Amino acid sequence: MTGDTPACERLSPVPRPWRCTIVGMKTLMILLIAAALAACAKPAAAPPKASAQKLQGQVLETLNSGGFTYVRLKTGSGDRWMVTSPVDVRVGSEVSVSSAMTVEKFESKSLHRTFDNIVFGSIDGAAPTAHASAPSPMKDVGDVKVDKAAGADAKTVAEIWASRAGLKDKTVVVRGKVVKFLPSIMGKNWMHVRDGSGTRGKGDDDIAVISDDQATVGSVVTLTGTVRLDKDFGAGYQYPVIIDGAKLK
Repeated sequence: MTGDTPACERLSPVPRPWRCTIVGMKTLMILLIAAALAACAKPAAAPPKASAQKLQGQVLETLNSGGFTYVRLKTGSGDRWMVTSPVDVRVGSEVSVSSAMTVEKFESKSLHRTFDNIVFGSIDGAAPTAHASAPSPMKDVGDVKVDKAAGADAKTVAEIWASRAGLKDKTVVVRGKVVKFLPSIMGKNWMHVRDGSGTRGKGDDDIAVISDDQATVGSVVTLTGTVRLDKDFGAGYQYPVIIDGAKLK
């Protein structure tokens, strides 16, 4: 949810509502894509700021780390760093960056470095490349059947999907199995949780979760968080429903 971001990740294109969507080759994962689990004394990443213009420039330097490609560009306004999913890009080439958004005080755990600001986006026309440290796809954790959490705010994954309009900005408690965990994406840890409710065909058997806490794929957790609807984190990371600010136990 690798030591870096990107939702927003990391994922191959999956046409299901419960996963981050990647619009063509131009909106690549970056995120879920970080800076999570930073020490208290270190600055956290500020919320991303959408950019209405494309970023263009000459590639001066590239770094592959944490399942992402970092690129230093020479632009008309000075050198700028950007990060995208693993791609092949040559030093000296001229590139343009789509779906650009800027994150302030972005700490890369894998690079042991904090960027004053960095652009998340996708390099137009760049060929994706496999990366040894790139996060793995959704793992097969076998059949999932987890008892529902107790309490007035307890919901199953399928219940949240079915009642999401009425649950907007409300607290829910979910007990489920972690099937994917992506750390350090835009300053947060991201995961997917299932409890056995819902169906794969409807896409209501899985829910995305944002948390400061860590989890292990295959572990059963009880989480408390706030339901958010129609969240668009840029770069193709769109969620019809997601649980934000989750506390795990």
